Amino acid sequence: MTAGHFQEFEDEYLEMMYQFYEKDPDARVRTGDLAEALRVTPASTTEMVQRLASKGYLEYVPYKGSILTEKGLIHGKKMKRRHRLAEVLLEHLPFNGNQHATACRLEHAIDDDLEVALTIYLNNPKTDPSGTAIPSMSEDIEERVNSGLSGLMSLNQLSNGETAIIKLIVAARQDLEMLNNVEVDIGEEISSLGSNSYELRNMEIRIDEEIAQRIIISRKNNLQN
Repeated sequence: MTAGHFQEFEDEYLEMMYQFYEKDPDARVRTGDLAEALRVTPASTTEMVQRLASKGYLEYVPYKGSILTEKGLIHGKKMKRRHRLAEVLLEHLPFNGNQHATACRLEHAIDDDLEVALTIYLNNPKTDPSGTAIPSMSEDIEERVNSGLSGLMSLNQLSNGETAIIKLIVAARQDLEMLNNVEVDIGEEISSLGSNSYELRNMEIRIDEEIAQRIIISRKNNLQN
């Protein structure tokens, strides 16, 4: 087994421990319950729990179970956030496979840089496709996201008469079809006419507020590149 694969196993355990933490932050997780949730043997779970405890991720008491340390909580929360971001990303793609299983694989490929990019691209979603809350960002990621979002806003925030450039479109597939019909695209210049009406290439179009919230723009006076 390679070091990379072993790291993925550790990530899976800490992510599952965080999932138990979401249900009851103060409860210890029995090894048998953790093994059942991960669909692995109790013996291998005991070995991994002891390994994670030796690294400072868990506090483990034999026959009583484990609880995340502060270090483990940070890591488990990060992995769960990346998993749910991956599920949101897959929801926006023409993807017909198993979202959960694919997100499980994708989360291990998401590093800090990609987490920042996904957070900005997906407009910092608060829930995954099932409606489950996405854990908040760590402070360092939040600082980078805020820096990347500087000067950006949603189309529905554009004041009447203002003009902006479309930077990102984070709409669901059914909404993208409507936007494609009116040829709304990244890089286009768009002006607000008020009351959900906009001017695009000298044509007046209507965009529902819910969809406009998912179109990220930058006012023209912010673009001095």
